[in-house]
Order: sequence, then C-alpha cells, then structure tokens
Amino acid sequence: MQNLDLLHISIADQQLYGFADGQLVLRVSVSTALNGAGETNGSNCTPRGLHQVRARIGEGLPRGAVLRGRRWTGEVWNAELHAQFPGRDWILTRILWLSGCEPGRNRLGKVDSFRRYIYLHGTPDTEPMGVPRSHGCIRLRNADVLELFERVPVHCAVRIDEAPCPVWAATQLS
Repeated sequence: MQNLDLLHISIADQQLYGFADGQLVLRVSVSTALNGAGETNGSNCTPRGLHQVRARIGEGLPRGAVLRGRRWTGEVWNAELHAQFPGRDWILTRILWLSGCEPGRNRLGKVDSFRRYIYLHGTPDTEPMGVPRSHGCIRLRNADVLELFERVPVHCAVRIDEAPCPVWAATQLS
C-alpha cells in the first residue's frame, strides 16, 4: 500500500482527502470541532493551515485501545467502559500528533497546534462522523485511523481548510 504525502481535511465537507504523488487515493469521513475553526489555545476549535505529522503514537496497540496523555491505559474501549465515563473525550487506537508549520497562525505562542495537543485519532464507532463534534482534534473511525496510520509517515503534510472540496468529494479514487 502506497504511503500518503498529503492529507487535506475539509472542515466544510467533514472529510479527509489523502494524496500520494498528487493523486487522490483515500477519502474518509471525519469529525472536526463542535466550536468550528480557530487556532487559539483553549478555544476547542480545529486549527487551520499547513501542519505536519510530528509523532505517530500507538503502533501495535489493539483496535479500541484507550489512550490518555498519549499513553495506553491498558483498557480497550467497550460499551461498559463508555458507560462508566460518560462525557469523556475518547482517544482510541492511534494518534497522529500535528505540529503547525505557520508561525503566528498555528505555530508558536497562543496558536501552537502541537502544544494544543491537536491529533488525528480514533473515536468510538458509536460516535457520528461527518458532523462537527470534537474538542479541536480530528476524529476518525477506528478502522480508518488504522489504515491511515499505516500509510502516513512522520512529517507528512496536513492541510486543514474550511472550504468545501466538491471535485475531490466526487472524484473516483485512484
């Protein structure tokens, strides 16, 4: 399976578009921030602009592994565990931790995506995709984050944009 060299996340579409050598090869539904787009620390918004994958966390963990503070708790998500912790922002399976590339926009100071702990991560399969619900991160189905994790190297470019991408949404995947 070919590595991806660009991920483009459309907040309007609630989609992640994955590219390899300039060709669209992957399209998956995501869930971005309930509070919309924004870069400020504490805003619970999804930051815009150019980012890169700074760290890949969770290699080898089981699907549904519960991660807190970027460490596996030893738990695997299930309905009973979910009921024990209602309202928890579940970070499951894998983390792709983002770092902003644009000083003053999403890097350094009060707008630093890395220090805001902005991730692409798995979430319970009971959570809806295609609608904004996160606390700032980009949530994916566990199966999708597993596939993405295998194809995304450290330093992979990630562009987060508010604009819709109707051509990519309708394009046949390569």
